[in-house]
Amino acid sequence: MATKLIKVSDIKANPNNPRVIKDDKFDKLVTSIKEFPEMLEARPIVVNPDMVVLGGNMRLKALKAAGVKEAPVYVATWDEIKQKEFIIKDNVGFGEWDWNLIANEWDSEELEAWALDVPNFLEMPTDEDLIGEEKNKPATMKITFTSPEQLQSAEIDIQELLDRKYQGAFFSVSAGEL
Repeated sequence: MATKLIKVSDIKANPNNPRVIKDDKFDKLVTSIKEFPEMLEARPIVVNPDMVVLGGNMRLKALKAAGVKEAPVYVATWDEIKQKEFIIKDNVGFGEWDWNLIANEWDSEELEAWALDVPNFLEMPTDEDLIGEEKNKPATMKITFTSPEQLQSAEIDIQELLDRKYQGAFFSVSAGEL
């Protein structure tokens, strides 16, 4: 894939970009670009021959906010249908996170800093939280989900995480109504 350095001021945001970025994630993206500029070389902005962004609108916005003057771009010479297809496919998350692996192998604070929304069910309780105020007193942990799908996929993950971290303890994972 041949990329070239282009002045950020010559790259045009796509007015039909279907994605948005919220303030806190945008701030994290700007910080990420400042702290890890090599990421841009590995994942250039994709533009059409008119320099309109097909992939990387939020990065372009963050580049401008970070004061970056030049950025690597890949100029795609696709027809209009392929360009539209790319815009959507580039923004679709095809996989799912392995929350068990993330909970056990990654630092949640780093992930948050890198703009990954870590579900609150991965914020494991401490031993003190589980013991309660009195030794051996049962403790209750309340977890709130925003959709039935999130709840359904999380129930098994929660049980596995608790079983792994607190082997031999008894836990009951139950779901209420959303």
